[in-house]
Amino acid sequence: MQLQCGKRSLDLSHPKVMGILNTTPDSFSDGGSYYSNERLSLDLVLKKAEQMIAQGADILDVGGESTRPGAAPVSEQEELDRVIPVVEALSSRLDVLVSVDTSTASVIRESANVGASLINDVRALQREGALAAAAAAELPVCLMHMQGQPSTMQQSPQYQDVVHEVRMFLLERVVACRSAGIADNRILLDPGFGFGKTLAHNLALLQRLPEILAVGFPLLVGLSRKSMLAQLLNRPVNERLAGSLALAMLAVQGGATIIRVHDVAETVDVLRILSATNTKITEL
Repeated sequence: MQLQCGKRSLDLSHPKVMGILNTTPDSFSDGGSYYSNERLSLDLVLKKAEQMIAQGADILDVGGESTRPGAAPVSEQEELDRVIPVVEALSSRLDVLVSVDTSTASVIRESANVGASLINDVRALQREGALAAAAAAELPVCLMHMQGQPSTMQQSPQYQDVVHEVRMFLLERVVACRSAGIADNRILLDPGFGFGKTLAHNLALLQRLPEILAVGFPLLVGLSRKSMLAQLLNRPVNERLAGSLALAMLAVQGGATIIRVHDVAETVDVLRILSATNTKITEL
């Protein structure tokens, strides 16, 4: 499958790596990494972006609103100030697809105007005006499942059947996109690991990922350095590389096409080996 991303095309016949570029001071893993004297530094962002491209990133995902558990809301203007200059710089200076991690209509519109290639929304275009803005942008969209909001989502997530409920929610959002004029060939889905889910919920989604894939759309997943690894391995954020790589491999074996990660080079290596050996999950 070829995903048309503005003027660029992305071949989804084999897995792709999406590098994370959070332009926030408070994201759970890399918050504040690109700040100098309490101001966002485009030079630091570009340096990191160039590094990830050299390591094999196919997409760079720019986010200006932390969605870690317990995160405080960000004003529309603050998100615009954090995101738009970065998207414009990346799009104009580097040969890479630029994704924007946002739920805000104005950020969707302005990002598209300065060269964004993909809209990646943890709220599945449910925020006011987001669906219309995404349709007008004529870019691919990734619809993610989240129970609740970042500030409260991990307080007490509950499901009767997490896989079925996530699947049905994503199907409902696909229908909403179709009604807004967004074609099926512009839609990606994300089950939302860690967004309003316990460890048991996350493991069930990973084990039954083919059931989400059966909805009929490419899957994007984000498992990198997440708190489920702290629960499984008792490791702090900066010691979760091995666990992140294992989860990335399992996600691809379950059918995921785009893997959103902090550690690009290591993930690229794992996926190259997986591709070369064509190992099946049942053989492990």
